[in-house]
Amino acid sequence: MFQNVLLAFDGSEPARRAAQMVAGLVRFCPSPVVLRVVVAYDPIPSYLGEPQLQSVIDERIAEAETVLRQALDVLGETPADIHTEILEGPAADAILRVAQTRGNDLIVMGSRGLGQITGLLLGSQSQKVLNHAPCPVLVVR
Repeated sequence: MFQNVLLAFDGSEPARRAAQMVAGLVRFCPSPVVLRVVVAYDPIPSYLGEPQLQSVIDERIAEAETVLRQALDVLGETPADIHTEILEGPAADAILRVAQTRGNDLIVMGSRGLGQITGLLLGSQSQKVLNHAPCPVLVVR
């Protein structure tokens, strides 16, 4: 079974359903599970300069912390050793980097339908993770 699970969370309704699903999945794992919740925020343009740069960084981190608290609220009393990470960068890149570095054996994330060709069935971030993940990926609609 899974022992090292990564939950990618962005606050969307599919992400909430993914968090609910991972909470249920963890309850059925026979051994202890490490659950890593990852929230990524968009890269900050380096051309902003001070003092705008620091205020944008502070704002994005505050927003990411709010999203992270939402994830933890949805997870509730999940029987897992929960770790959290807030990362800067495109979501798919952040998720793949953590999965590779931490040796996750499952990634759970929500899907989002986009109006573009690249995201016709799944969001472009979900699609990228599916194509490049070093482990199984559970995409929740």
